[in-house]
Amino acid sequence: MTDQPTLREFQQKLADRLNEAEQTSQPRALLAMESGKDKWLLDLADAGEVVPTPQLAAVPLTKPWYVGLANVRGNLFSVVDLSRFHGGEPTARDADSRLLLVGTRHGINSALLVTRVLGLKSLATLEIESAHDQQSWRGDRYCDAQGIRWTHLRIPQLLKARTFLEIGL
Repeated sequence: MTDQPTLREFQQKLADRLNEAEQTSQPRALLAMESGKDKWLLDLADAGEVVPTPQLAAVPLTKPWYVGLANVRGNLFSVVDLSRFHGGEPTARDADSRLLLVGTRHGINSALLVTRVLGLKSLATLEIESAHDQQSWRGDRYCDAQGIRWTHLRIPQLLKARTFLEIGL
């Protein structure tokens, strides 16, 4: 009998090599966005799709930060105004505003209404200021060379947060 690796051994070796490559590769890039006056960073894997803000159907008896339902290619998404959710001003729905379809990867049709998407930002260009605060969905805080402060938005934690899930008055 030959010394052929089993499928499990092959998969484990492949996973180990991928982890090594990930750790030695260039610093990761995050999706940068603006929500109200705040700047946020999201892991690309959690960012989901970015779409122009469609018509939203209001849902009565919900909290002010829950702005309604959006139909995106035949699928309904629950939409939260990220700025209002964390205590800021309502997001203007204009040509720059976008919906981030953040929950699809996690089995939840949830979207965040944001002021604008700014593109990619490399962690290598940022200096960490502090670790995350008491809200599990707010990750580390960073500062860039221009003095702009960024907060890492932790989507899996946001989607599990009780305050995010309880939309009713």
